[in-house]
Amino acid sequence: MARTVIIEEAGGPENMKLVDREMGEPGPGEIRITHKACGLNFIDVYQRTGLYPLELPHALGMEAAGIVEAVGEGVTHLKPGDRAAYAATPPGAYSEARVMPAAQVCPLPDGIPFEDAAAIMLQGMTVEYLFHRVWPLKKGDTVLFHAAAGGVGLLACQWARSEGVTLIGTAGTDEKCQLALDMGATACINYRDRDFVPEVEKLTDGAGVDVVMDGVGKDTFDASLDCLKPLGMMISFGNASGPVDPVSLLTLASKGSLKLTRTTLFTFLADHDRCQDMARHVFSKVESGAVKVNIGQTYPLAEVAEAHRALEARETTGSTVLMP
Repeated sequence: MARTVIIEEAGGPENMKLVDREMGEPGPGEIRITHKACGLNFIDVYQRTGLYPLELPHALGMEAAGIVEAVGEGVTHLKPGDRAAYAATPPGAYSEARVMPAAQVCPLPDGIPFEDAAAIMLQGMTVEYLFHRVWPLKKGDTVLFHAAAGGVGLLACQWARSEGVTLIGTAGTDEKCQLALDMGATACINYRDRDFVPEVEKLTDGAGVDVVMDGVGKDTFDASLDCLKPLGMMISFGNASGPVDPVSLLTLASKGSLKLTRTTLFTFLADHDRCQDMARHVFSKVESGAVKVNIGQTYPLAEVAEAHRALEARETTGSTVLMP
C-alpha cells in the first residue's frame, strides 16, 4: 500500500484526497519506484480543475524523484537500487510509491539531491525544449519570458545567462522582479505597475524581441504579440491565467508575419531517447553550477491542498516540493 493523492471529480483543492492504494509488481516496460520528493506544477492544477480532463478517479502529480525498487521485463536503462527522477505520464507522482512506465524515468546523478530533482524535472526540461528544440536560441538573442520568478522562469533566467541570451522577464512584484534579476534576467518588468509592451520597446530600442515564451496565457498573450520583431516567434506553453482566446491568422500577418506555436512538454518527452537526452542536458546544467535549483517552499504530502491554493494565488516563488 502507498499513500496517494487522487481526485474523484474535478474542482478545487479541497477535492483532492489522500488514500491508500495497492501497487503490485511492475509488468513489462514498467518499474516500481519509492518517492523521496514530489514536484508541484501548474499542469497539476489544470488536471485537478478539469481544464486538462482525466478519466476519474485518477491520481495526480507529474514529477518525482526516488529509488527504483523493482523493474519489469524489457527495462534496461534502470535497475533496482538506482536513483531516478522523472516528469512523465500518466499522473500519479503525488504518492509514496507507484508502479509506472519506465521509458520516461531517468537515472539521477549522485550529486543531485532528490528534492532538487523533483523540483527541476518538469520545469527544467520545459526550459530545455523551449531554448533548444522549439526555436533554438543563440548567443545574443532576446527573449521575453513571462512569470520570470516562477519555477520555470527562474530556471530560464539562469539558463539564458549561461548561454549569452538576453532575457527580459515579467513578474507581479518588485521583490519577484529582483529575484529574477538575481537569477540572470537582464531586465524584469513589474506588470502590475507598468505596461510591459512600451517597456519592452524601450529595452530593445524599438526592435522588439526574437521570441516570447508565455506560460501565463490569457492575460499576457495579445500584448505579447506586440513585443515581437517581424518574423518573431510566439511560444505559448501554459495557461496560468486561463486559456488563450482563438487567434486570427491575419493578426499574425498584420503584426509582422509572426510565428505561433502552442507546445506541451510531453510531446517532446514521448520519445525515450529524446527524453533521456533532455534529462542529461538538464542534469549537466545543474552539476556545472550554471543552473541552481530554487525551492521556494515545501509541504508535507498531506498538505497538498494548501500547496495548490498557494500556487494558484501566485504566492509561491521558485519551485514547490511535496514530501511523502
